[in-house]
Amino acid sequence: MFMSDSRFNTQMFTSDDSFDQIYPQGMQQLSKRHWTPLQIATASAAFLAHKPGTRILDIGSGVGKFCLIGAHFHPDSYFYGIEQRKELYLYARNAKEVLKMDNADFICGNFTRFNAGQYDSFYFYNSFFEHLKPEDGIDQQIDYSPDLYDYYTCYLQDIMDQRVSGTRFVTYYSMGDEVPDSYQLVDASDDMLLKMWIKR
Repeated sequence: MFMSDSRFNTQMFTSDDSFDQIYPQGMQQLSKRHWTPLQIATASAAFLAHKPGTRILDIGSGVGKFCLIGAHFHPDSYFYGIEQRKELYLYARNAKEVLKMDNADFICGNFTRFNAGQYDSFYFYNSFFEHLKPEDGIDQQIDYSPDLYDYYTCYLQDIMDQRVSGTRFVTYYSMGDEVPDSYQLVDASDDMLLKMWIKR
């Protein structure tokens, strides 16, 4: 059982091991491969939440780690995650309730059925890649195929290309296929795994 006071919440955001304790053991074991690391989440959120009131969407939000970290450090912005696996969505909702995070919320569904126009900035930790390597997937609850990878990638590219000038987009562990030519790379980590883009 977790405490819910501010001291506990502050301690939660000091390391990945501390934060991941909010999830069941099985989800903790997936963290290093599938959930955004704390350092990456804080850097990404700082770029995406560039002004108060910004609405940020995490595409393929898993157990909600990025959104919850972003919401903690940027209380004047709003973080949303869309996740098609109901189990992961429920873990994210539970973590939000434990942390009493009012500026984070989660949607259960496929990202191809949402209105991207509601959001100002976007985060993408290559949630499509498991279609190319299903043996590295989170579970066997969804259908895997290279065709789905291509479909999702093209769909996301189209969505992002339709956003207004100035839209911010962060990709992590991405091959870049989903980033339209209309976006300019403005910052990146030394290893080039984390990239920050702005639409021209």
